[in-house]
Amino acid sequence: MGTKLSVNINKIATIRNARGGNTPNVVQVAIDCELFGADGITVHPRPDERHITHKDVIDLNDRITTEFNIEGYPNERFMELLRSVRPAQATLVPDPPDVLTSNAGWDTVKEAEFLRGIISEIKSMGIRTSLFIETDAAMIQKAAELGADRIEFYTGPYADLFETDKEKAIAPYREAAKVAHECNLGINAGHDLNLKNLRFFKANLPHLAEVSIGHALISDALYLGLENAVMMYKRELGS
Repeated sequence: MGTKLSVNINKIATIRNARGGNTPNVVQVAIDCELFGADGITVHPRPDERHITHKDVIDLNDRITTEFNIEGYPNERFMELLRSVRPAQATLVPDPPDVLTSNAGWDTVKEAEFLRGIISEIKSMGIRTSLFIETDAAMIQKAAELGADRIEFYTGPYADLFETDKEKAIAPYREAAKVAHECNLGINAGHDLNLKNLRFFKANLPHLAEVSIGHALISDALYLGLENAVMMYKRELGS
């Protein structure tokens, strides 16, 4: 099975919100991404709605025909959204409300009891559950024990090191992916993956199920056009 590309459209909402109104149209961009080959759409609604709003999530759910992935910290408002929308996948991130972007994974050992109940409830809705996580083997093993279906590797450290030492950059992810696969966890990845580093990452994680890419892909689309950008990222994944 090839690695799927889920396009995070938060940045489209950021541009729209800068002026108000509905330009660019978040729903239309999602539809276009699917038309151009995206395998899924990702959104990360935050409490202050500084980009994707809860209304966006509802509107998108009625139009998306591929997989819908909703990311976020599992507070009660997020859980209510999941109960209403029932996306294909919920990716849980440990973000505090005021963080600029997701830049750390769950401590699944410390947060075990909290996560166990949340994961159980989400799975009871028929939603695939993924935990945003780093490369520590103990954290990955605990994620499996807690009942997660997948993990999503936080790939910021990989991207930071890639330009200077790609082998050192990929090494912890390669080993962590082996642990995840042995634990029967699906493997997703996201954060700062781009056209320079994506192919190498994919080549070294043979069981990589999905990447979620937003900032780099939307930025590339400013130069390349959205259709070309989506197709080029798909090409880097070998699909």
